[in-house]
Amino acid sequence: MRTTGKTVWVGLLGSVATALVLTSCATTTPTLQSFRRSFVPPTPQRTEGKPIEQPPVLVAFYANEVPNLTSTFPAIPRPSDADFVIKKADDRFTAGKRALQEGRVEDARREFDGALEVLLTAPENLPGRNLIDKKIEDLAESIYRYDADQALAGRDENEVSFEQSPIDSILEMTFPLDPNLRNKVQEQIRATASQLPLEENDAVVSYINFFSSTRGKRILTYGLRRSGRYKPMIDRILMEEGVPEELIFLAQAESGFTPRAKSKALCVGIWQFLKSRGNEYGLKQTAGTDDRMDPDQATRAAARHLRDLYNHFGDWYLAMAAYNCGPSCIDRAIQRTGYADFWELRRRNVLPRETANYVPAILAMTIMAKNAKDYGVDGLDFEKSLEYETIELDAPTQLALIADAVDRPVSEIKELNPSVLRSVAPAGHSIHVPKDTLKTLEAALQVIPAGRRDAWRVHRLESGEGFPELAKRFNTIPGSVSSANNDSLPEPGAWVAIPVSYPGERIPAQTTPVRNSRKSAKTAQSRIAPTKSAAAKPVAAKGKAATSAGQQKTQPSNARRG
Repeated sequence: MRTTGKTVWVGLLGSVATALVLTSCATTTPTLQSFRRSFVPPTPQRTEGKPIEQPPVLVAFYANEVPNLTSTFPAIPRPSDADFVIKKADDRFTAGKRALQEGRVEDARREFDGALEVLLTAPENLPGRNLIDKKIEDLAESIYRYDADQALAGRDENEVSFEQSPIDSILEMTFPLDPNLRNKVQEQIRATASQLPLEENDAVVSYINFFSSTRGKRILTYGLRRSGRYKPMIDRILMEEGVPEELIFLAQAESGFTPRAKSKALCVGIWQFLKSRGNEYGLKQTAGTDDRMDPDQATRAAARHLRDLYNHFGDWYLAMAAYNCGPSCIDRAIQRTGYADFWELRRRNVLPRETANYVPAILAMTIMAKNAKDYGVDGLDFEKSLEYETIELDAPTQLALIADAVDRPVSEIKELNPSVLRSVAPAGHSIHVPKDTLKTLEAALQVIPAGRRDAWRVHRLESGEGFPELAKRFNTIPGSVSSANNDSLPEPGAWVAIPVSYPGERIPAQTTPVRNSRKSAKTAQSRIAPTKSAAAKPVAAKGKAATSAGQQKTQPSNARRG
């Protein structure tokens, strides 16, 4: 019994000890358990109930919204390899123009040559090679124009150059007749639509034979190519004045569409007006200008003059003949013979030789041009039509100033304005500038005082340029540049006045051309003898035929009669 009780007692003591240990642990571990449980999210308990209702959407709130079905950003085109080549060439070309502006001719030549070299050395298989080829052509033409500017820089501005026209050398000549052409020409005339009556005879066929020869075709095709410059303008004016559009070939015969063509009889322009006849039709001449050389004004005058001649004679052939030798010459021929018919007057040999051949030559040109494929003059590379805007000057203005403002060579501005004979255009004269450059020119002129536009220069301000930099660039002093611009400079890209003259304008100097290697096909054209023709004075309407016995025979003349 005693042993058993001891055992029970020991067991009870063990149980009590165990309980004490567990109690002690219970008093020390709750803090750790609570620390651990604070980072553990509670177990979500499922709750039963209705879902939360969303607030109603107001449809009217989106009534004016337009869905964007194409939510992609526009793609930015990546420049092609050809674009990089062209950009590099443009940069060198711009550097060359700046060198010219600063009078560094040798540097300009080097930059221009480098610009062309960049394009010429581009790989032949480069994508966009056609763009590079086009750029080569445009850049070469621009460089040639700047070269022309340098070549003319030291020339006396009072010296005006003229060109010879093609017709004078052929109107005094006779040409063989090809009988095989007769039937061909007859068929062509029957199939050709023309506002001007066309006729086939020995004289016309002989000129067609000549213009089909090597020399004659060169004369014909040169004029046809060059006609591209003025044809849209001439066609429009002839239509507005109510004369046949085929009379454009008078201009081709008279001058080959050369505004500064001049004959031995001192007729000038693409329509070859004498001074007196030009004055009667509003073509004025001054020491610095000659409206006879303005293609627009001269075409308007020629169309009105031809219309007046037709109203007088009632026949286009007689009107054309009178345009060549003058209406009084034709009147005398009609009075002597009693015939108001050009072919009869020609047959009776009462017209000057050049007038007798003038009408057949123009008819031959017309027939061949209207049947170009039959005569091998189709597919010609016509010169690009001149497109320009016009501004009337309110002060004498240097052409070089205009060229700088529109960023074009001076030679291009002079080409658009052949009626300006000096480097300064007078106040009141209308000046042509390249299309889409008029607003730029007007903005540039605003910064130059009207009384200084014949001498000062203009410059588009570049980033980082101040008065000292501008003075150094244009070889002057900062104070003068500052004073000319009211002591303040605009933002880069705006115009500033430069109170210095253009190189070579005041003191002619020997200059070196920018490029000597390139020759223009235009200047290489052969020059043929000058033409003789001018316009005739409008006369009152009268009968087509009149006889007058005892009149002296009209003597042939190589000068246009008044």
